[in-house]
Amino acid sequence: MDPAVWIFALVAVFGGAIVRGYTGFGSSLIWVSSLSLVLPPVQVIPAIYLLEIAASAHLLPKVWREIDWRSLRWLLLGTFAATPLGLYLLASLPAAPVRVAISIVVLTATALIWRGFALKAVPGAGPAVATGLVCGLLNGGVGIGGPPAILFYFSSPAAVAVSRASLIAFFLAIDAFAATAAATQGLVTQGVLVLAGVLVLPMLAGIGIGNRRFVRTEPERFRRYVLLILAALSVAVLLRAVID
Repeated sequence: MDPAVWIFALVAVFGGAIVRGYTGFGSSLIWVSSLSLVLPPVQVIPAIYLLEIAASAHLLPKVWREIDWRSLRWLLLGTFAATPLGLYLLASLPAAPVRVAISIVVLTATALIWRGFALKAVPGAGPAVATGLVCGLLNGGVGIGGPPAILFYFSSPAAVAVSRASLIAFFLAIDAFAATAAATQGLVTQGVLVLAGVLVLPMLAGIGIGNRRFVRTEPERFRRYVLLILAALSVAVLLRAVID
C-alpha cells in the first residue's frame, strides 16, 4: 500500500473510533465509507468486522454490569434468525432503493424521538424479537443492521448508560457472526489480517478518547448527540444510495 493510503486509513479509523468510544456505535459506516475510497471493499469489510470485534471487546468489560440482557437476548434471537433471509434478499433486490427507504424511516424515527416521543417501558420479548428481525434483514441485505437497535434502546426509558452498554454487546455479537461467515467464505485473508492489525492501535486510541468524553457527558446531552450522529449517518447512507 502507498504511504498516503496508510495515512488516510489511520486517520479515518482514528476518527471513527472516537465516535465508537463515545456512543457505542457508528464506526462501521464511517470506516466503510472512507476506506472504500482507497481500498477494495472485499478487503475493507472483513477487516472492519475484525476491528469492530476488537472495539466491542475493548469496551465490554467497562459496561458489562449495565447491559440489559433480557432485551438483548431477544434482540439477538431475531437478528440471527433473519440474517440469512437478508442475505437472500441481497441477491434479489437492488440496494439503492432499500438504502433510501432505510434512511427515510430512520430519519423520521430520529425526528420523533428528538421531539419527545418515548416508550413508557422497555419493550418485552415480542417487540425485541421484531426489532431483531428487522436488524437481521437489514444487516444481511444491505449491511446496515444497527439503526433499528439504536432506536429501540434510545426511545425506551432505559438509562443512556444501559442503552449504550447493550448496543456494545449487540454489535459484538453480530460482528462476530458476520466475521465467522466471512471467514468460512475465504474472505479473511492474510492481507485483511495485516490491515486490521495495523489499524487496531489508532482504533484503540480513538476509543479511549471517545469513552472519556462519554463519562463526562450529561445523560440528556448524550442522548441528543446520539440522535444527531444517527441522523448524520442516515443522511450519509441516503447520499451513498443516490450516488450509486
